[in-house]
Amino acid sequence: MGILSGNPKHEPMHYGEVSGAWGSLVAKKGMISYYQVLHNHTGDADLRDFIEQSIDTAREEAAELERVLKENGVPLPPSPPEKPKADLELIPPGARLTDVEVASLVAADTSMGLVACSQVMAMCIREDLAALYLTFYTKKAEMGLRMLRMQKEKGWLVVPPLHVNTAEVQHA
Repeated sequence: MGILSGNPKHEPMHYGEVSGAWGSLVAKKGMISYYQVLHNHTGDADLRDFIEQSIDTAREEAAELERVLKENGVPLPPSPPEKPKADLELIPPGARLTDVEVASLVAADTSMGLVACSQVMAMCIREDLAALYLTFYTKKAEMGLRMLRMQKEKGWLVVPPLHVNTAEVQHA
């Protein structure tokens, strides 16, 4: 048996896994800061709750990534400072994001996060790391579905052009 047999937690991380985990941690720390700003711009209670849950999830995932990186002797990236809470009414209307804009930004960020999780998962040879990213992916997919439903229910979904097969419509 070789170096990659036995307990995966005792196996070394390869450079792609290190880079993926480190980059994920940078992204999660940035997301926390970014979502704190978006929270300040949000008036809808459901969207505020969604953003708060997203921040909590990102904090949990960041803590898990920090643990993995520390255990493997990888220096941690810096964290941006916490953003202060702001009164939505004090943000000038021309500078304020709408709830539709915030929801669209969060939905786009969620979809990009799914792709990023898939990429890191695909390069993993350590099973524990692949499983960790699978849990991140699953949470993110669940959040994405919740956001899609919210956008539909509130009339916020920006729908791309719909393809209607005109030949089928004419025959119907």
